[in-house]
Amino acid sequence: MGLIELLITAIGLSMDAFAVAVCKGLSTEKVKGKHFLWIGLWFGGFQALMPTIGYLLGSTFESYITPIDHWVAFILLGLIGANMLKEGLSKDCDCEKPNDSFSVKTMFVMALATSIDALAVGITFALLPDVNIVTAVSSIGVITFALSAVGLKIGNVFGMKYKSKAEIAGGVILILMGTKILLEHLGVISF
Repeated sequence: MGLIELLITAIGLSMDAFAVAVCKGLSTEKVKGKHFLWIGLWFGGFQALMPTIGYLLGSTFESYITPIDHWVAFILLGLIGANMLKEGLSKDCDCEKPNDSFSVKTMFVMALATSIDALAVGITFALLPDVNIVTAVSSIGVITFALSAVGLKIGNVFGMKYKSKAEIAGGVILILMGTKILLEHLGVISF
């Protein structure tokens, strides 16, 4: 996986955290500097931790998965992306009940919920031959940190305008990455 692909994947993964940060910004009357740091650390930290765990799981069971790894990557990324598209296109707003709490309990639940897809991507990383896991999880964590802080500010200033667009973009990116992995393995395309 090249650097460009890694960065695109990191941006796609960070879109859930970005969307939740927009909601958090919407529900917070006065955003302070510590809020940007706090939300970035929680979301960026979990987005880096979960693919690490997924990578370790995938590496452990690699011999069982290798014959079908391209299909596993395609299906996992496709399902995650489709779910993000569904959420982005949904008319329901999951920010109806404002929650301006930045407590450990609140942030833990939100960070965990937004990083489950990163666990599956970590499993995919273990199945790809050219993924440097340290570079991958560092990139995902840093990009998620930055986009979460930006999302908090955008939500505080502009409200819900960008939430669904972010989820749709993230979903499309992940579906395209999964499709690319499958097509490369089948020899349809090569990069």
